[in-house]
Amino acid sequence: MLDQQLFDELEDRKELYDYQLRDIDKIFERLDNAPSNYHLLYQLPTGGGKTVIFSEITRRYLEKHQKKVVVLTHRIELCKQTSKMLNTFRVKNKVINSDIKELPDQEEYSCFVAMVETLKNRLNDKKLAIHDVGLVIVDEAHFNSFRKLFSAFKDTFILGVTATPLSSNVKLPMYQNYNELIVGDTIQNLIDQKYLAKATTYSYNVGLTSLKVGINGDYTVKSSDELYSNLMMQEKLLHAYMEKSMGKKTLIFNNGISTSLYVYETFKKAGLNIRHLDNTTPNDERKEILKWFKKTPDAIVTSVSILTTGFDEPTVESIILNRATKSITLYFQMIGRGSRRLPNKEEFTIIDLGNNALRFGLWNNPVDWQHIFKAPEFYLASLRDDAEIESNFKYEMPPELRKKFSKSVDFEFDLHEEFKFTVKNNLKAKTVIDKSIDQHARICVENAEDQISAKFLTKELADDIEYRVRQYCVLLGNTTKNYRLWLIEDYKEKLVLATSKKMREKLMAEE
Repeated sequence: MLDQQLFDELEDRKELYDYQLRDIDKIFERLDNAPSNYHLLYQLPTGGGKTVIFSEITRRYLEKHQKKVVVLTHRIELCKQTSKMLNTFRVKNKVINSDIKELPDQEEYSCFVAMVETLKNRLNDKKLAIHDVGLVIVDEAHFNSFRKLFSAFKDTFILGVTATPLSSNVKLPMYQNYNELIVGDTIQNLIDQKYLAKATTYSYNVGLTSLKVGINGDYTVKSSDELYSNLMMQEKLLHAYMEKSMGKKTLIFNNGISTSLYVYETFKKAGLNIRHLDNTTPNDERKEILKWFKKTPDAIVTSVSILTTGFDEPTVESIILNRATKSITLYFQMIGRGSRRLPNKEEFTIIDLGNNALRFGLWNNPVDWQHIFKAPEFYLASLRDDAEIESNFKYEMPPELRKKFSKSVDFEFDLHEEFKFTVKNNLKAKTVIDKSIDQHARICVENAEDQISAKFLTKELADDIEYRVRQYCVLLGNTTKNYRLWLIEDYKEKLVLATSKKMREKLMAEE
């Protein structure tokens, strides 16, 4: 839910920020001069204050015109939050929810807030009609469900607002429903002006070629659960959290309930303060969890499809994308949950376990929204696919981990060159893996004092092992996912044995 602090800030501040006022003036220039049935789309990043802006637009519009305003949302929580914000701007409004069947008191109100499905049903039943509507504001306009109501407001100015002007349905581009796009301030400018927190992104390479794309254009829950529920991915997630987000208030986003429950169990066993949320969580339990999350400094919530919109907790310090997505909208929505700036919070952390930053760019990178609005098909076709991302990825050991192998001078292993050598000399391809294991075993022994510490160091090489095996499988061609996973586990087992053997030889030599 929208944080009370936001409303308190508005009450204290009274005035909008400069960038908000500039954009409001641009929008009113169209409102005052364009045809009455003009459709205008407005883009502003999550955290920039879209609800604040369209609430002020509503207030000004009602002062200038003798017509009514309808605000459309796609979730009941957003209806309540929007109504509360409008009240902050002294706009008397009525929420049209499932309990409202008729509007005998509509003349008492100049503004109505409605969930799109509810209003559509009431209009279809001819049990409800709102007269003299001059302006319809569409929140989260990238959702195509709003198209259903456009025909009911044929001679009305429609203002759509969104952080990402890219339709949720590629077959229904937004330029078909809106005449023009006005682009607001950029994420980087809002960071520079201290309106948004600065993000530091840590990307952990993940092999995604096993994921399947569904009819909605994004990765399927089933294939995501299969990948992200396996032990190797759970260990990678826990390691990433321990390394970059330990003790921070954290949101973990997953694609499937099964994955989220695995995350909950993994983190619980590690003694971490974590709760799980999904769209089947009872409302009372959900409220209790979010209240706990707000009050607990090191709280972790692992969730599925529930906290991307209509949720605002400014104290979030870390966002973990424990999933991949092909939706730039979802990418920005998830990260936006951590972008609110506070007096004691100027930065937040992003941990990316889905190659999302490599697909869309860093969160604060510039985006040509006009191009995306006008040519969405071209933009989507230009996104890098998973095979290309993985083929260009080069593993680099994090500095903190590299220190544990500081005694090793010859640290690199050129798998591609070794593979060429085997082909040229008519050797078995498996020779490459054997050499790689031998090199890994050597650096473990060089940096260990005994068998236990050497074995511990082999565990630290999990990401490098996964990277090398993936590159090896690419060079082999036509390998299956099961073969790759088996090869990784086989590599780890052989590495422990090779390291143990080399450590024994080292200790005997020292005697």
